[in-house]
Amino acid sequence: MNKTPIIPYLNFGGRCEEAIAFYKKTLGAEVEMLMRFSESPEPMPAGILKPGFENKVMHTSFRIRGNTIMASDGCGDASNFSGFSLSLTAETETEANQLFASLVENGEVLMPLQKTFYSPRFGMLKDRFGMHWMIIVPAPMPK
Repeated sequence: MNKTPIIPYLNFGGRCEEAIAFYKKTLGAEVEMLMRFSESPEPMPAGILKPGFENKVMHTSFRIRGNTIMASDGCGDASNFSGFSLSLTAETETEANQLFASLVENGEVLMPLQKTFYSPRFGMLKDRFGMHWMIIVPAPMPK
């Protein structure tokens, strides 16, 4: 059985560099590599790349809390993050509060942080880029 990881690949529709800066500030993201379309060893096929995207991000790989995320600006289409969320586990309720507050800045609360039957602190939000996040503090394991 192949044990290679599944890695999210996000397309930010022209806002990738802004998103990386935001995730560096809010989550401590660390960029492993970044290549712009203008740096590609092979030119994009004619008509694929939206005009003005030459210096946008063709591909980047960054890490958040030891997890790899890959991203791009895409070829000019707007981002559409629907049907999935990225889940962040916080060790404490205080950490959950901080993560939630920093990620939701200029975004939207989908479910306020609150106590649930499965967590002392859980909430959902959409950040300024439209990315859906779930913040959770694990509940103690039953004895």
